[in-house]
Amino acid sequence: MYILLMGPPGAGKGTQAASLVEKFAIPHISTGDMFRAAVKEGTELGKQAKACMDAGQLVPDNVTIGIVGERLAKVDCKKGFILDGFPRTVDQADALDKILVSLEIKLTRVLNIDVPAEELIARAVGRRICKKCGATYHVTFKPTAKAGICDACGGETYQRADDSEATMKNRLSVYVSQTKPLIDYYQNAGLYTEIDGRQAINKVFDDVVASLRG
Repeated sequence: MYILLMGPPGAGKGTQAASLVEKFAIPHISTGDMFRAAVKEGTELGKQAKACMDAGQLVPDNVTIGIVGERLAKVDCKKGFILDGFPRTVDQADALDKILVSLEIKLTRVLNIDVPAEELIARAVGRRICKKCGATYHVTFKPTAKAGICDACGGETYQRADDSEATMKNRLSVYVSQTKPLIDYYQNAGLYTEIDGRQAINKVFDDVVASLRG
């Protein structure tokens, strides 16, 4: 299974990716993981990426694409992968196509876990995290037994700064503007499937698996 996973912030991509890893025994590859691995390994592209990140700059496309190519060529990707966070532009999608052709790989499916903006904002604004152990709660969907106190360790819970309504609206606006051309690209290629992310987690996963086998 060669899967490209898309979805807005808070849609549950990480949860679904973890289930896919378990079911199909293929690696979950995110852009951040690739950068960190390349930097740690000290590859030439990793050194270039590190220099950009240390300077607070975006890693240029040619470096990002090179790192993706190196990662997908590794032996653990021969039977499949879940690619998350790349491509972000149509130019990157074109570059990915060339990488896959060179590796004699064809994408199985491009999955977009879709959740309406208002629900994503509600999910984020209500999220609370324990300062001590990192456990995650939600004031509506998964509240702590005692307000502001972690059930697991008794630590104090807090709201992350980027879980504010204004921040989420901005992040979602940027995501939609970036993603629309990619959706069109993969729809035209006949690879795109939209999954309703408002459903229960197990139902979302069932729909994901069905789309991969359909």
